[in-house]
Amino acid sequence: MNQRTSSIVHALLLRQQPAQSVATVLKAGAGGLLAIGLVAWPGGQSGHPLLMAPFGATCVLLFSLPASPLSQPVNVIAGHLVSTFIGLLLHTLLPDQWWSMGIAVGLAIAAMAALRVTHLPAGADPLVVFFENTGWDYLLFPVALGSAALVIIAWLFHRLPPQAVYPLPGKQ
Repeated sequence: MNQRTSSIVHALLLRQQPAQSVATVLKAGAGGLLAIGLVAWPGGQSGHPLLMAPFGATCVLLFSLPASPLSQPVNVIAGHLVSTFIGLLLHTLLPDQWWSMGIAVGLAIAAMAALRVTHLPAGADPLVVFFENTGWDYLLFPVALGSAALVIIAWLFHRLPPQAVYPLPGKQ
């Protein structure tokens, strides 16, 4: 293997994420398990689901990377609300086509960036709206209530050892 190939292979395998303790790794997994279970259960009982697929990815950020700006409460809640709103609006106004889904995702990304509420999993919300043919009540059940519940669970959960600072102190 020449030096250039070796450098490329090294760059592809180099991890930027720091190693975490076993306790932190296990706590992250337990947080995701608990949060999804607690959010899914009342929806199953009430008939008003509080769970959607992007919440699984939200839990990765909330419990594995709580110090990320993308994991902060305003990003989680507002990111999901903004992206879902855009998805619902465009699903109402445009035909159900590949290009309308692309426009919806692109606008959601731009809106989250402009509002400084970027939340990676929320980028999938417009696609969920199009694929599931949801109505406007989807903003409340599951988006608003489910994302708020996940943030509250994360806030409580990160007070358990090993403790993590969540949410981060605010910035202007």
